[in-house]
Amino acid sequence: MLTFHIITLFPELIQTYCQTSIIGRGVKAQRIAVRTYNPRDYCADRYRKVDDTPYGGGVGMVLKPEPIFAALESIERGQNSPICLLTPQGKSFDQAQAAELSSAQDIVLICGHYEGFDERIRSLANLEISVGDFVVTGGELPALMVIDAVSRLVPGVLGKLDSTADESFSAGLLEGPQYTKPAEFRGMCVPEILRSGDHKAIFRWRREQALQRTLRRRPDLLAAAELSEKERQFIKAMEERA
Repeated sequence: MLTFHIITLFPELIQTYCQTSIIGRGVKAQRIAVRTYNPRDYCADRYRKVDDTPYGGGVGMVLKPEPIFAALESIERGQNSPICLLTPQGKSFDQAQAAELSSAQDIVLICGHYEGFDERIRSLANLEISVGDFVVTGGELPALMVIDAVSRLVPGVLGKLDSTADESFSAGLLEGPQYTKPAEFRGMCVPEILRSGDHKAIFRWRREQALQRTLRRRPDLLAAAELSEKERQFIKAMEERA
């Protein structure tokens, strides 16, 4: 079982989300566990103060190191567990990193708030994660994104172990279009090939659609994707027609 340990000033935000939908089912099935630790509970002063003004001046408040260190030291975890700091200065989180983290036994996620961390808190982490080139109010939303992305790769969480195989980024490509009933809706029809029953042709069509969509929307992904020579020729032909 994979256990997420979340250090956060707002544990209710984490707990509420992780009790619902697929993540909630994963918790109930004991495939994953989510535990929260509020730094305020580890403060030594009577006011449970977790932030202070920065040395040298500046706007806003900065998280103090003592409560974060104490919270982390209280966590029972594996010796080589990833300790992740959620920060816009970190490495961009992607599907490959989610897959790597999904094999861990314990993952610690440290959520920031206010104007940032005391720099000494960074010494606790062996991994810094960013979910995009933007700033949010706190680390809880990024932490939930990491929990969600990693959890669905843990065997048994989704129910069907192969259901992530064709998703966007899993093979280095964006996922192609999907359709369900009805076959026609407001003049928009499901492609005939998907109704043909020819599974080999359907597989080829879906792969070509994924290549086309990736070329149009995220051509940067193609450089690292595993492609056959035939697929590279297919991409080249699309580029020439563009």
